[in-house]
Amino acid sequence: MTARRLLACSLLLSAHAATAHAQRRDPDAFRHEAPLAAGRTVHIHNVNGGISAAPGGSDRAEVRAEKQWRRGDPDAVRIVQRTAANGDLVVCALWNDAECTDRGIRGGSKNWGNRNDVSVAFTVRVPDGVHLDLHTVNGGVTAEGVAGMVDAETVNGSITARSTGGPVRAETVNGSIRATLGALGRDDLRYKAVNGSITLEIPADANAELALETVNGSVSTDFPVTVQGRLSRKSLRGTVGSGGRRIEASTVNGSITLRRPG
Repeated sequence: MTARRLLACSLLLSAHAATAHAQRRDPDAFRHEAPLAAGRTVHIHNVNGGISAAPGGSDRAEVRAEKQWRRGDPDAVRIVQRTAANGDLVVCALWNDAECTDRGIRGGSKNWGNRNDVSVAFTVRVPDGVHLDLHTVNGGVTAEGVAGMVDAETVNGSITARSTGGPVRAETVNGSIRATLGALGRDDLRYKAVNGSITLEIPADANAELALETVNGSVSTDFPVTVQGRLSRKSLRGTVGSGGRRIEASTVNGSITLRRPG
């Protein structure tokens, strides 16, 4: 075989290999849209893939999901919707024989990678006054400009959550947290990371007890604080305003910043 033919065969094989491993997508893997009353919650439970949420501009909640994969089997990942006993909307991405319950994913194999690299990206739109409960493992979580409460959790990914009228809670391991709270709510608020910074923006007239701590980083605040104990650049315990609910934030590798709006 001539050098030219060898080169042509090599290019053809390379093209086939590239095609075989190209990213494939199913942008309409799941879609659910229905009215949802204020005070109810949309729960999204994912394993491999990110979650993005925003206001919907109507009285209807909308959830869409897109599957992406290279070598995996998209049919091995099911997206299931259910109505919880209290009327909340629950949507789960299930790998293999896992089950979607009112509290999230139960059982089943959560393995992917070389055996099944399918990821699911969720897009959520919610009416005013509807809360969000967003959980994944590998992927970031974003909630921009929603009016209700936001509870966000991931393991490998950053969290950005901005509520215009409610509290925000967030937890990750490998990633940063940026949270803007329209209100503190009635319950304690917790933010936790391991490898990432935490930035919190709370109302200017907030009243709270602070417990902020980092190992490799620093703690700073825009608010006047009545400090409890000794001063430290790595931890802050004290009172903002007249005190009240507790705001806890902790990380290992990263700084913690408490900001006023604007």
